[in-house]
Amino acid sequence: MAKGLDIGTMNIICAENEGEDVVFTQERNAFLELDSSDLTNMMLDSAKVLYIEKDDKISVLGEDAFNFATIFGKETRRPMRFGIISPKEKDAIPMIKLIVDRVLGDPGYQNEALCISSPADPIDLDMNTLYHKKMTEALTKKMSYDTKVIDEGLAVVYSELADSNFTGLGISIGAGLTNVTLAYMATPVLSFSIGRGGDWIDEQVSNATGLPKDHACVTKEKGFKLGSEVEIGGPEGALTIYYDALMTYVIQNLNKKLAEITPPNVKFPVAVAGGSSNPPGFIKMFEKKLKEANLQIDISNINIATDPLYSVARGCLIAARTQEGEEMGRNKNADDILQEIEEIGEGEE
Repeated sequence: MAKGLDIGTMNIICAENEGEDVVFTQERNAFLELDSSDLTNMMLDSAKVLYIEKDDKISVLGEDAFNFATIFGKETRRPMRFGIISPKEKDAIPMIKLIVDRVLGDPGYQNEALCISSPADPIDLDMNTLYHKKMTEALTKKMSYDTKVIDEGLAVVYSELADSNFTGLGISIGAGLTNVTLAYMATPVLSFSIGRGGDWIDEQVSNATGLPKDHACVTKEKGFKLGSEVEIGGPEGALTIYYDALMTYVIQNLNKKLAEITPPNVKFPVAVAGGSSNPPGFIKMFEKKLKEANLQIDISNINIATDPLYSVARGCLIAARTQEGEEMGRNKNADDILQEIEEIGEGEE
């Protein structure tokens, strides 16, 4: 078998086949430090909460860290920032390792095929993604996986654009970055990221309203709808303003990068994914802005992924199964693998 792994700023998600299903395992990529006590340890063990103990402190990891932060009005610590391992977080790598261990699990056999996502280099931040790619690749190889790395935007193309022969524009609006890949016949023509995503929205809303960032994030993920009537001065109103600003910024930078290349003379479908594209009304608002932008490529249609949060992991699974088929001498390409996944994924969990 094979696995796909989306190592995102907000979530780490594994996609794999289990019998006739494609299943996803997910954890928040976050941790929260609490004071240690025998009673706290006992309660955490009883609830099967993922945590580690160091000195007199407990670090709760994953979804439970986010829940604790919301309850106690604290902010979680994040091993990643702007889509890559955070250089300002000294515990980043061991925390990511623990979360990946839980989500990914041991390989079913030595050198099981694994494809992991990585952001492309951002065009508006003074940083590159090489260290992050090499560290996450090394981490999973140490677990005895045969690991390959692909850009996050290309994973969206693999996941969502089979009907167009993997030709189109894949956009992943994640927490730390927004990734964009223009592909022709599964080959990237243009790939880049920009330093704004869901975290940027949360930070701006927090600054504007005085609410904690995690509170802004919870509001965004639970019940918020773009295009609906919102209270002026409330978090929903601020979210609407900054979602509009993010979309405008993404499209402006896309047009700048398109001006630097000569793309094939075809119509490109657009697939949008990523957890930050989840709010109802997002794709309608984004489609309107794209059509008004006078892009330097022809667009055929614009769609949001069937499940935006899991699209990148699913694309990585398709890439890993293609890799696995090639290494085992099978004449299978991405189309064949995708068809298999769709056939067995009707009961997808």
